Amino acid sequence: MNNDQTTYPYEPEFSLKKLLLDRVGDFKYLLRFKKSMALVLVIAAALGAAFAWKWPVTYTARLTFVIDDSKSSGGGGGLSSLASQFGFNLDGIGGASGVLAGDNVQELLKSQRLIKETLLSPYDDKGTLSLADQYAKVYKLNKLWLKHSKDGKITTFPVKAKSYSRLQDSLLHVITDMILNGSFGIAKTDKKLSFFEVNTTMRDEKLAQLFCTRMIKQGTDFFIQTKTGRLRNNVERLQHRADSIGVILNRKTYAASSASQSLLDLNPAYTSANANSDIRERDKLVLSSIYTETVKNLEASKTMLAQETPTVQIVDEPEFPLKKNRLKYSATMLLFMVGFVALYALYLIATRKTESSEQHLG
Repeated sequence: MNNDQTTYPYEPEFSLKKLLLDRVGDFKYLLRFKKSMALVLVIAAALGAAFAWKWPVTYTARLTFVIDDSKSSGGGGGLSSLASQFGFNLDGIGGASGVLAGDNVQELLKSQRLIKETLLSPYDDKGTLSLADQYAKVYKLNKLWLKHSKDGKITTFPVKAKSYSRLQDSLLHVITDMILNGSFGIAKTDKKLSFFEVNTTMRDEKLAQLFCTRMIKQGTDFFIQTKTGRLRNNVERLQHRADSIGVILNRKTYAASSASQSLLDLNPAYTSANANSDIRERDKLVLSSIYTETVKNLEASKTMLAQETPTVQIVDEPEFPLKKNRLKYSATMLLFMVGFVALYALYLIATRKTESSEQHLG
């Protein structure tokens, strides 16, 4: 048996006292490096202050809106309120249904289509600069994208362009992903209510305010048009039909009146003239009946459209000055100091144990 090899018949028992003594020993060992610890604290504080100073300032635009949907609050309102007392959610029963029902409004406002349309809206009064152009400028993406440009010019996103190139679409996707990954968020303040809160955080104050308000405008318009599209088309169709029948009915009315007037000076022996007058009067009565029913259906459809159209009301909208977000010097310096000192202490303890094990083996 080798004398240098030590064997244990059993594993040593865990001792809390020994563990505490070891930690006390480590602490006493670290006290030997007071000067170096102080130097690390000074360097960490300086780095923390520099980091907080260089960290970009952001601005948060907050907007709150409520959706008043009379249809969804009608049929199943009593059942939903009763079920909510027992912890159940029955928002879809007896109320609004389909793609835009319930919490799907949040996903609608996160769609790339709406974000792209908002980014392509004008940033300045002249309309020469879009929100996408300003976003790329603030985040220094326009210079980063120069390597993708074939002519060596900065890629821009004109406001009223009919179509965009493949490169422009790709870069718009990049901006959209960046916005969805932290710059834009929507949440429902209360599951039982229809209040929604939208937050937009960007490095440009005006950009954050414009993007937040226009995003809601794009989303609410799309929401209302989609929800009432079928009824709106039906109203337009009935309105066109009523106008057409009204024009024809006016012509028939003048023709019937003219035929009746001609009978006064006509020889009674001509019976065909009486028949012609009767036919025109009959056509007038038929068209009058059709026109009455069409107008009745039109007014009914308009009433239904008004009932089905939800109202999106802005409760709180972002106003200047917006909330400014920046790193606090004290908190950042403290975090750097704690982190650097902890890493330095671990380094000292690790090197001490390495030296002790080498001396023991030697």
